[in-house]
Amino acid sequence: MRVLVPFRNSKKVAPYLDALRSAGAEPVPFLTEKPVELDGIAGLLLMGGTDINPARYRETPVPETDEPDDERDAIELDAINHAIEKDLPILAICRGLQLLNVYHGGTLTQHLGSPRHDVESEDKGAPAHEVQIDAGTALAKALGRTRVRVNSRHHQAVAHFGAGLVVSARDPADGTVEGMERADKRFVVGVQWHPEDQVSKQPEQLRLFQYFVEQLHS
Repeated sequence: MRVLVPFRNSKKVAPYLDALRSAGAEPVPFLTEKPVELDGIAGLLLMGGTDINPARYRETPVPETDEPDDERDAIELDAINHAIEKDLPILAICRGLQLLNVYHGGTLTQHLGSPRHDVESEDKGAPAHEVQIDAGTALAKALGRTRVRVNSRHHQAVAHFGAGLVVSARDPADGTVEGMERADKRFVVGVQWHPEDQVSKQPEQLRLFQYFVEQLHS
């Protein structure tokens, strides 16, 4: 089954493609410089990257916020809209989760200022902290557990939740949102960590991609 993977930086897309292939999907990388086409596509994966323009959630940027990439924001928001309309499964990672929240009308904390969440490490898959997952959520079913050690490299996070989204995971130490989803769709799940960098060492992270791929067939 073919999964669209919009990307901006070709040097960062490989781990996402490899994780999807390991889970049995056919990734379709898509450079965000033209409108998205979802014909023949079974699902959407939103990857990490630069900060979303705060104007998208009615705020002005703080000094720590990245320069906006309005073209990428617009193309990926359009991709979310089409996937939601078609009820295609969506797996949203890091920036992807944040964009999913903004699409639904939510807001972001523009700078956490927390070394706990913005970890500098040569090993991008190294666990940084634990995440508590709500039992009965799609994320808990996908991972097969309610606690998991995750890597972490984000300086922004969900503030106010978007309409229709529920929080499925948090950092138990400080309450930072680590997972969100829509219960009324086949599979719309976002995670704040980077499971694509953990699939080779943590089986539950591979299971997340496998569960996502299973939903493409449902």
